[in-house]
Amino acid sequence: MAPRLFEPVEIGTIALQHRVREYYAQRATRPGTLLITESTLIAARTGGLANVPGIWGPAQIGAWREVAAAVHTKGSFIFMQLWALGRIAEPAQLAAVARGWTFPYVSASNVPLTGRSACPRALSVAEIEAYVAIYIQAARNTITVGFDGVEVHSANGYLPNQFLQDISNTRTDTYGGSIANRARFVLEVVDAIVAAVRPQRTAIRLSPWSTVHGMGMQDPLLPFSYLISALTTRHPTLTYLHLIEPLISGDELRTEGTSGFDRASALAAADDGSLVVFGRLFISNVSARY
Repeated sequence: MAPRLFEPVEIGTIALQHRVREYYAQRATRPGTLLITESTLIAARTGGLANVPGIWGPAQIGAWREVAAAVHTKGSFIFMQLWALGRIAEPAQLAAVARGWTFPYVSASNVPLTGRSACPRALSVAEIEAYVAIYIQAARNTITVGFDGVEVHSANGYLPNQFLQDISNTRTDTYGGSIANRARFVLEVVDAIVAAVRPQRTAIRLSPWSTVHGMGMQDPLLPFSYLISALTTRHPTLTYLHLIEPLISGDELRTEGTSGFDRASALAAADDGSLVVFGRLFISNVSARY
């Protein structure tokens, strides 16, 4: 019997021909592959890092259209990962007057990133509503250029994650305090995108146990369980939840490292019903075999 790693599987309305998810358009050589782009800024004001892609300007939109067409020509599918940095941004990049803009350095609260002297300003409620609208437009832009869906990057300490975690959210309004309030921004973003492009084109990435970028609640299970339950209740046909598994402390040498798979572990994970992600291997070697 063939391993389940190479069996077809349905994700939303997409019928994948195997259970391997590759990373970028030129890696779509095997028909039926699902690709997720690199993190892509939803607007200039949500950024603050140099040399990263976006999905708001005409030139960007035109370039992504070509990527989507190339992937579809090979019989594969592609989702765009929608990105807003919050306090992870570089303040100097936000104030890039030479580029014709200057944007505030913001986050869920005025809690600085560990190891950085600059302190972000807490977003106002009106600004939060504007951010939701920016997510909607980015999702629409993505679908308009031919992508199959979007993945909200709510992991790794970026803006949606900053709202959810009490370590970075000290607000006292309806976006802070209780777990329900801290999850409000993420849910509003997903609700809005679902309304704009349908749940079958919407996904989200979460990292409950990640400590990157100053994250790391003492008990992540309660807030993330609440969020996942709310997401699946509101949107039972959401395409997928992209969950990052916890790392293990210690000095034991492990073949999987942070999140990678070798052949044996990939086959075992697929047999348990999981999808298998390969990224770094395919970036370095487009001809790598499954």
